[in-house]
Amino acid sequence: MTRPCSGESSEPYRKPSHPPEPFSLLKHMNDSFASGKAVRGNFACPLNENMIAHWSMFDLSTLIQQVAILAVPVLMAITFHEVAHGYTAYLLGDPTAKNAGRLTLNPIKHLDPIGALALFLVKVGWAKPVPVDPRYFANPRKGMILVSVAGPVTNFVLALFFGLLFHALLFGYERMGGSGSIAQPLIYMCQAGVLVNIGLGVFNLLPIPPLDGSNIVAGLLPPHLAQAYLRNSKYGFVVLIILFLTGAVHKVIVPVIYTLASILIPI
Repeated sequence: MTRPCSGESSEPYRKPSHPPEPFSLLKHMNDSFASGKAVRGNFACPLNENMIAHWSMFDLSTLIQQVAILAVPVLMAITFHEVAHGYTAYLLGDPTAKNAGRLTLNPIKHLDPIGALALFLVKVGWAKPVPVDPRYFANPRKGMILVSVAGPVTNFVLALFFGLLFHALLFGYERMGGSGSIAQPLIYMCQAGVLVNIGLGVFNLLPIPPLDGSNIVAGLLPPHLAQAYLRNSKYGFVVLIILFLTGAVHKVIVPVIYTLASILIPI
């Protein structure tokens, strides 16, 4: 976000036209990936209630496997998203994020400890917002649009990367006759990477503060309308919570996420 400063199957292997049966492990997590662990602004999509329910049904070892599969895609999605905001601002003349040490791929610099804990406890979390000072931009309105777009676009590029890697690993997996304990978790991870990053990108394009979409809309509106729009930004967090609790966000963005993800990987 930017913050302006002012388990494997026991079935025998059979060559599939889609991911082999062991990949069904991720079916238990797909709803969660699709609705997010998306992080934008300093806000993150919730882990879907279905995922929490599934976790309660599985033993500890399965839980650990799922967290391990999610960890890399989630950390990459958060880190690259936030660095994209800060680096774009830096290219436009704003050194604020650089001076704050946020132009780093070290995920610890971008994680909020309370936000990360809240993600697993109450299914809604957040990351540290990247500080941006639009006063450094030659055109502040255009600059904020570019900075805001950079995060979601980066996540879509990451989704493409994970999708290509998924098919490369799957090809190798099939050539080995469906064996290979190392290949399977990596394929799971790539599938998760596609869903996590598309979920993050789509979610953050919603025009609700503090998400990226709100800064994009504000930059496109006439100045007097943009000011009126941003004056109500303090209610954005409340609006998001209500939308999550009513399931409205899930109903709106999950079909979009699955449609986009199906272009890259079998869903």
